[in-house]
Amino acid sequence: MDELETLDDLRARHGSIFQRRPGVFYVSEPAEAKAVLANTGSRYREHSDFFQTSKGILGPRSAQQEIGRAARNLLRDHWIARSDRLAAAVERGIGPESRWPDAGNLFLYKCFRDVLVPRGALSPLLDQVVRYAVLAGARDRRSVLSRAVLRGRVRRALVAELSRRRTRGVRVPADLLDVLAAGAPGEDLVRLAEVYLSFLFAVTGSTGFLLGWSVYLLGTEPEAGGDLAGVVREALRLWPVAWNFGRFPVEPHRLVGTEVTTSDEVVVCGYLVHRDDRFWPDPGKFRPARWSAGMPRGGAEAFIPFGWGTHTCVAAGLAVQVVEDVLRLLPPAELWRVDAHHHRPHIAAALAPPDFTLCTNGSRTGGGR
Repeated sequence: MDELETLDDLRARHGSIFQRRPGVFYVSEPAEAKAVLANTGSRYREHSDFFQTSKGILGPRSAQQEIGRAARNLLRDHWIARSDRLAAAVERGIGPESRWPDAGNLFLYKCFRDVLVPRGALSPLLDQVVRYAVLAGARDRRSVLSRAVLRGRVRRALVAELSRRRTRGVRVPADLLDVLAAGAPGEDLVRLAEVYLSFLFAVTGSTGFLLGWSVYLLGTEPEAGGDLAGVVREALRLWPVAWNFGRFPVEPHRLVGTEVTTSDEVVVCGYLVHRDDRFWPDPGKFRPARWSAGMPRGGAEAFIPFGWGTHTCVAAGLAVQVVEDVLRLLPPAELWRVDAHHHRPHIAAALAPPDFTLCTNGSRTGGGR
């Protein structure tokens, strides 16, 4: 039984709030999940899933908001500016045969490379970060020691580059390092380096996995109906890439009858919230058409793929739009063949799709699923 099956079983046996292991409580009740993420009543430590670093939260909140908006605008403008070249990029990077989920991550890394990776000594280091820390199953490709060595080299290089940007001054950001140097001028450089790596993972990892899930689900069930917008949202519902949000209480309190203390961790599990059959008919089924009339009832009540509250991902709309744009440029799904190497996701901090091969140059007849 894998982790997701275990969580499904625990909810079936113990209800929407249950103890996964000593001191760790999982929340799948939608209303309570939103209250935890919004920190209603200030019962939890201040936390940011994106701006949290090993040395505390990069902040204040106003700086987080400024950095988030500036980064989103930079990425959005870059995406729009290359729209006339996107079809050729899709043809080169994805078709006619590609291996996933790596193909989606590497494709977006190449698309956004000019605003992600500065030219020079950092470039090959960040290529390694993507290959050995972002791709699904990447950590299995290197030893713990070699990953630690790479992490140290990358952090030192990022700190040096951020220091140079800060000294030089930034007027108009050209890349995400400029955004960080300009948006948090007095912040510790190690924190800035860690947040930069969060940006790198969000763009190439999280969005790439969302693209992978959309391709996988549409390729295995092209008859499911619905438009591409529905496909992407249904992929987010069934397999939210950001599927766990951990929070730490600052005072003892009750969660739907369950006592939690300041020594516990409360985990909001988006995977379980999105499969609550009170809000989603046939919650385990891929049904893009449920989004055809706009936001379904379940979407308003039990849909948190990008978090909830003040720390909801500011670039959520851009991520969805990028995936829709790429799907639109692929051949019709009726011509795809998806050969899945297995059917369970990669389960880690992010929920990544299973390994599969996508062929877009022929019909399905004779192909595996």
